[in-house]
Amino acid sequence: MSAGLAAGVAAFPLLGAGSAGATTAAAEEAAATDTFGPFTVSSGDPRYGELITGNNQRWVGSPDHFRLVGSTQQVVDAVDDAVSTGRRVAVRSGGHCYEDFVSNPAVRVVIDMSEMDSVHYDPQMRAFAVQPGARLLNLYSTLYKGWGVTIPGGRCYSVGAGGHICGGGDGPLARRHGLTVDHLYAVEVVVVDRSGKARSVVATREPDDPHRDLWWAHTGGGGGNFGVITRYWLRSNGVDGADPATALPRPPSTVLLHAISFPWAELTKTQFTRLVKNFTSWHELNSGPDSPGTALSASLALNHKSNGSVSVFAQVDGDDPNAEQLLTDFVKVLRDGVTTSVRAMTDNGGEYGPMPQLVNAQRLPWFHSVRLLATNSPMLTNPTLRADHKSAYHRKGYTDAQLSVIYKHLTSAAIDNPNAMLLLLPYGGKINAVDSAATAAPHRTSVFQALCQTFWSTAADDAKNLSWLRGFYAELYAATGGVPVPDSRTDGCYVNYPDTDLSDPAYNSSNVPWHDLYYKSNYPRLQQVKAKWDPKDVFQHSQSVRLPS
Repeated sequence: MSAGLAAGVAAFPLLGAGSAGATTAAAEEAAATDTFGPFTVSSGDPRYGELITGNNQRWVGSPDHFRLVGSTQQVVDAVDDAVSTGRRVAVRSGGHCYEDFVSNPAVRVVIDMSEMDSVHYDPQMRAFAVQPGARLLNLYSTLYKGWGVTIPGGRCYSVGAGGHICGGGDGPLARRHGLTVDHLYAVEVVVVDRSGKARSVVATREPDDPHRDLWWAHTGGGGGNFGVITRYWLRSNGVDGADPATALPRPPSTVLLHAISFPWAELTKTQFTRLVKNFTSWHELNSGPDSPGTALSASLALNHKSNGSVSVFAQVDGDDPNAEQLLTDFVKVLRDGVTTSVRAMTDNGGEYGPMPQLVNAQRLPWFHSVRLLATNSPMLTNPTLRADHKSAYHRKGYTDAQLSVIYKHLTSAAIDNPNAMLLLLPYGGKINAVDSAATAAPHRTSVFQALCQTFWSTAADDAKNLSWLRGFYAELYAATGGVPVPDSRTDGCYVNYPDTDLSDPAYNSSNVPWHDLYYKSNYPRLQQVKAKWDPKDVFQHSQSVRLPS
């Protein structure tokens, strides 16, 4: 998941290659008769209670009003109004922000982008124009059904494109095709100048674009930092033609899906340790950009013992001539030395619901698999969801000492929550073919992601869940100050999985600041973009890019 923070903007002609897109955007806005918004929802309106929270019910806002918008000009007007009245503004697209960046008491105006959700091919930009409110499942559906293409984005169906893309964006096809931002051609952003006036700007990746720095900042800089994204244009690097069917990657026609579980009742500490080592070692050996293993994307859900099992889900490019053998070899490596029984996945596994039908690998049409995985998440459809998350990038697997910590906390009696877990996610492959400075997303040498997280439903359980998660993460990375510092084994944290504890010396004693965990050496450059495009620091939250001191 990712924060629905960023929202994009554009509308005056650019010098160079971006000018056609700016003209297109302006023409679209001028020709269209607004069918939605702007609508202002304030306290007392029955809709207000629906809008004060996003996906995570821990965070509850109390803004003066919500502004529901339907066009770039409406966003410009909403930002102008907020700035002129001295109100702090935040932006929401999908509502999946892990922290309180939007639903925060200091925020007085929330610009809701959820109805700006169009997806279409822009022939002048030779790229797909995507508005920030487009939910990922709808985005995938439109791209695939219309032109047979896709982006390597996340699985969660309801995440908004607004925050997901600008934070990097990865998913089951990322090992094959890189991050979503590796296919970002341009952004349209509403920014505020030094005089306090809002305007829309288009920025492209063209070398001669005078606004290229603003494009670069949105290739991993995260949401809520520089302005309001009102539009993305997506076109893969190296594609110059006008055929939309070649502008983005084509997904495989079919995929092999396989889901299995290992019962906790049979997992001794030795067996558990071997299973985790097998999974991480496979990724160390199969995550080079040109490795045949990039056709396989697998996750390991190390659920708390109260769940009953840990589970593995794997997806393989069905068009690969060695797809079946690749899956067979992966499972063989995974089970090497693990003598427990292997069962169907009949319980929740990570964020997925049960998938017992996949105990024997099934070949499905690609979009069938997308719909299956996107909608099979009880967490995302729970209106009482409360959650906390902590991420890490790994260049190497866990040490023996860390594996002992993982086993200790997943078998701890301090918590009895089947939805508490350590989730190991696929990474590497083509992601690592890009230089760390080419985009704002710097994590280009990792082989898997780790996500410590817990989900629950009542405020009464807040304290014990937060205590368990903080204790787990702190002890797991105790050797490096409680956080996964960039070194030979780990490589920081994912900005789309924000964690405000990283800013707190009580939880981060590493002397590596939160911004270096997210951005590494790219942070000073992001600060320069901030100074140029948001000099008044209009767009801010507790972990937004800071103005240079």
